[in-house]
Amino acid sequence: MAFKDMKIWELSMTLVEDIYRKTRNFPQHELYGLSSQMRRAAISIPSNIAEGNGRAHSKEYIQFLYLARGSLMELMTQLEIAHRLNYINIEEKTEIYDQCEIILKMLHKLITSIKKKSENKNHESRG
Repeated sequence: MAFKDMKIWELSMTLVEDIYRKTRNFPQHELYGLSSQMRRAAISIPSNIAEGNGRAHSKEYIQFLYLARGSLMELMTQLEIAHRLNYINIEEKTEIYDQCEIILKMLHKLITSIKKKSENKNHESRG
């Protein structure tokens, strides 16, 4: 399946849009600080899903999904920082955090699925 047809990729693209909208309201002095970090972390999620999907081997695909997961965890931490600094309110934080949780669960399922398919191929080729 092409990455553009994957629900996880589409949800992560929506997350990027939402992060851009939220960080527009950050103080000007955060333009190259937290705002930039959050945008880069968010962009990294669908980018790594897409890049992994284009790889020939499942091990490489999984590695890129782990990178996407790491960026997602980074973004979740940055959301907490933005809230603690009063750049976003609790409702905004919760809304985006909930999106992150959904994507995190989907990443876990996708990684598990790819690992199982890879293991089954290995067993079939040996048998």
